[in-house]
Amino acid sequence: MARPSQMLLQTLASSRIAIEAVEPVVDTGRFAAKAVAGEPLRIEADIFCDGHDVIAASVHYRSKGSETWDEVPMRHIVNDRWRATIVIKEVGHHEFRIAAWRDLFASWRAEIAKKHAADQNISLELEEGRLLVEQAACPTDAAKSSAHSELQALLGEMNASSSPGDRLAVLMSDELAALMARLGARVNLTHSEIIFPVFVDRERAAFSAWYELMPRSQSGRADVHGTFGDVIERLPYVRDLGFDVLYFPPIHPIGNTNRKGRNNSLTAAPEDPGSPYAIGSKEGGHDAIHPELGGFEDFARLVKAAREHGLEIALDFAIQCSPDHPWIREHPEWFDWRPDGTIKFAENPPKKYEDIVNVHFYRDAIPGLWYALRDVVLFWLDKGVRIFRVDNPHTKPLPFWEWMIEEVRQVDPGVIFLAEAFTRPKMMKRLAKVGFNQSYSYFTWRNTKQELTEYLTELTREDCRRYMRPNFFVNTPDINPYYLQASGRPGFQVRLFLAATLGTNYGVYSGFELCEAAAMPGKEEYLNSEKYEIRAWDWDRPGNIKADIAFINRLRRENGALRQFTNLNFYNAWNDAILYYGKFTDDLSNFLLFAVNLDPHHPQEAPFEVPLWEFGLPDNATIEADDLVTGQSFAWTGKVQHMFLDPHQRPYMAWRLIAPGARR
Repeated sequence: MARPSQMLLQTLASSRIAIEAVEPVVDTGRFAAKAVAGEPLRIEADIFCDGHDVIAASVHYRSKGSETWDEVPMRHIVNDRWRATIVIKEVGHHEFRIAAWRDLFASWRAEIAKKHAADQNISLELEEGRLLVEQAACPTDAAKSSAHSELQALLGEMNASSSPGDRLAVLMSDELAALMARLGARVNLTHSEIIFPVFVDRERAAFSAWYELMPRSQSGRADVHGTFGDVIERLPYVRDLGFDVLYFPPIHPIGNTNRKGRNNSLTAAPEDPGSPYAIGSKEGGHDAIHPELGGFEDFARLVKAAREHGLEIALDFAIQCSPDHPWIREHPEWFDWRPDGTIKFAENPPKKYEDIVNVHFYRDAIPGLWYALRDVVLFWLDKGVRIFRVDNPHTKPLPFWEWMIEEVRQVDPGVIFLAEAFTRPKMMKRLAKVGFNQSYSYFTWRNTKQELTEYLTELTREDCRRYMRPNFFVNTPDINPYYLQASGRPGFQVRLFLAATLGTNYGVYSGFELCEAAAMPGKEEYLNSEKYEIRAWDWDRPGNIKADIAFINRLRRENGALRQFTNLNFYNAWNDAILYYGKFTDDLSNFLLFAVNLDPHHPQEAPFEVPLWEFGLPDNATIEADDLVTGQSFAWTGKVQHMFLDPHQRPYMAWRLIAPGARR
């Protein structure tokens, strides 16, 4: 057997420290974990070494491509688990690694403390400690710093002392320990084998409230096509409800071939506007505006006005074409054709979409189609749009999304992509991995206490928490959930409250605030859907829940606990119809509790536990609380209390617990 070289053995011997189970990491570093600019990012790892020496560790992090690292010390938590919190301020690609080493001075301090306590002779140990300090105090001129000067001053003080007790006092001082932690030799310095990627988003990717509307339905009359000017008039309404993202379905020219009529009829009347998802006509395609909405100057005014109202405009990026789309004539190689020379229409059997055709992404479509689609996003980015809701991304190639999103990020890393993918769980998660900042989820169909608890536990506790940010839309133009169809006004309040407090990103489609639930019989679809006709609404009609929406959005803005997603805890309320949960900041300065009656038809009551243990309090303690709905303050004494929720009065409760001594 060949003998390994001395150099190889020395290299192996020097790597004495094990670094394992690093978090947050996605697929061993293949994809980036997600973070938010300016928000704490917790880094953890298992770090250990043979023997009894004290070890130290730190996190190194940098902007991808930078030659220098920032460093933050890690601290031991329990059972060889170490942790550090870093804050990255810049949006974009970043990376981190773990470093660990044997800390000879800390090991020396631990050993001499034991010997001194046992009244043993430590004269030799004092000399060993002095030599360690001397070594650290004498760097090369290039590395010398003010900290080295401080260390040299302490070394001089130690050398000038003739008393072993005085020398020991200097060597064991906290000041010297802190300096040696920074400057002492890092023996057996070991780095994690992989440098782990992190993508840092702007805050709106992680915390947003979306309001969706059809611009063409904003004139106030069903017989008059709305314009961008009409949308501008509606901006104060959206702002006052507390939303920060205003999202439009496609605003592009609508085709005439096979145009759909009302309620998805195959025969359109002359006045029927067609589906906005049938993109493209003689007026243009994905880089054009439907003429009846206005022109680019009107759109620019809208973007500017929205910004002045604290709103961002989000557009739908739907990769599909009307048979009248210019691309079909200009680039027939991007489409599928039947043997008889006709174009293949979109299908999802048994559904047929006679008014649209799909592109294909391979064969002769590479690279032209990929460039064209990227350029569509860059076109609208240039028009002031930085948020895109992507229609059905799971039906397009994953390699395309990974490439396209990165191409856009090279221009503006703050662009946000929301994946509208209601599909298999692994595909939904892979889309998040390849770059989508937000993701639609199964929340829309999770209604019972068990369903909600299991699903939210998955999203906030399992691996997907590192990369997938769900957006809890309560309804969409395509989805009129059965729960809302049968639950009346209380059901709308329930779903609103759950979406806005369980999730950090959520959205509503206009009409939700009016409790609009008229459905196509036996389907989760709206009757007289705005997808196929212009509608006019009375935005003040009786029975609306606008006050609930404004209250909940204000609650989200004012409480830091609601800006975090993975801080969700479910607590005991002994009734399967009541979901009871809490969110709180790490320092407990903002601790919120929520209770929701999931039964929209009947009052429900339950004994429940006040989580006194979270504050280190015994079961019989008293804690102050605020009712966030009524504004009243009170106190609970004892862990078990009682609640009563009448859905016809209000199906939810919200409380803030006050840490002992925090109330002024």
